[in-house]
Amino acid sequence: MSIVERPSYTSKDVEVTSRESLFRGFIQVEKVSLRHRLFNQPEYTHVLQRELVHRPEAAGVLLYNDQKQQFALIEQFRVGALDDSQSPWQLEIIAGVLDGDESPESCIRRESLEESGCEVQDLEHLFSFYPSAGACSELFHLYVAETELPAKGGIFGVDDEGENIQLHLFNYSEIQTLLNSGRLRNAPVIMALQWLAQHGKTIINPKR
Repeated sequence: MSIVERPSYTSKDVEVTSRESLFRGFIQVEKVSLRHRLFNQPEYTHVLQRELVHRPEAAGVLLYNDQKQQFALIEQFRVGALDDSQSPWQLEIIAGVLDGDESPESCIRRESLEESGCEVQDLEHLFSFYPSAGACSELFHLYVAETELPAKGGIFGVDDEGENIQLHLFNYSEIQTLLNSGRLRNAPVIMALQWLAQHGKTIINPKR
């Protein structure tokens, strides 16, 4: 069986010797002591110490409209990009954190209304992935959705949550310029626009 079908090892090949809580807030930080299997060796590693950041699962969606040949991105301040060489205000897809046992689809529909005023019905799942598995437990669910887009952008967000979000509308013809510009600095928006670039080619130049 290949690595594509089954990973080399599983969680059973990790021995956790201790877990210590360092911080508990919106995010949680643990100090974990562990050993894990080594490739092609019977031994385990010596005891390693790692800091593990726990974040809730999150979901995001790229909104697009084939008839208008347009898609929507949002722009907002991000503290993680505080020292970014260009700007802490990042271009992103609509996204949010799952609330308790909420499904990714429910989260996306809620966040889409809050951050763009758009109602989302049909959702297409692209990928679920760990944005930074070297230190963070967050699992991100990436979707796309064709929907009615507003005639122009605007300001959105939930005031009580300190959100100040600007909605931007782009034409399909601007996808490659955005991807090449260096302005996009997070994985979900890059992955979603790469999907849309291929989708757009199919729509604009359908196979005969």
